[in-house]
Amino acid sequence: MPEMTDPVANVQWVPLEKVEANDYNPNIVAENELRLLHVSIAQDGYTQPVVTVYDEDRDRYVIVDGFHRYLVMKYHDDIREARGGLLPVVVIDKPMNDRMASTIRHNRARGKHHMDGMAGIVFQMLDGGWDEEHICAELGMEADELIRLKYVTGFARLFEDVEYQKAWETRRQIRLKRDYTRRGDGVEATT
Repeated sequence: MPEMTDPVANVQWVPLEKVEANDYNPNIVAENELRLLHVSIAQDGYTQPVVTVYDEDRDRYVIVDGFHRYLVMKYHDDIREARGGLLPVVVIDKPMNDRMASTIRHNRARGKHHMDGMAGIVFQMLDGGWDEEHICAELGMEADELIRLKYVTGFARLFEDVEYQKAWETRRQIRLKRDYTRRGDGVEATT
């Protein structure tokens, strides 16, 4: 087995009051995503520790990554009380520029959800028996966000096995049909 020198091999549970934000993180999380983070921690626990640098002179852990995980504990009694006011942290030892670079790498490495992948997950959840309200609650989505996702990325999948009659024609279809009828060839345009 390799030597365990990665910070994650040494997770510590430290009192929340000994942890503080850095003064340079440009990352901002929308209110909805922060609510979702609360739900995630409440239901799944802390699955990732907060990355910090220990300031020995002040006996404080300064956050490099995980500020929002810290905020969830700070502002939510249920999370704080369930963990006895202790926040899981790992400590790295780096000078300031390296800390800032690490913060940016952590932020950028998270990326964003690709819309098609997100739509696939939503459709699997629908097929698995969850209703839209449950999906919205679990994924931190607003109802209109779910509707847009369904329309933009595959709403037609919901109607694959449904028989229906043509209820409307596009302007192009009407024009083509009219043009064919005028020519007298008796062929109706269907596109």
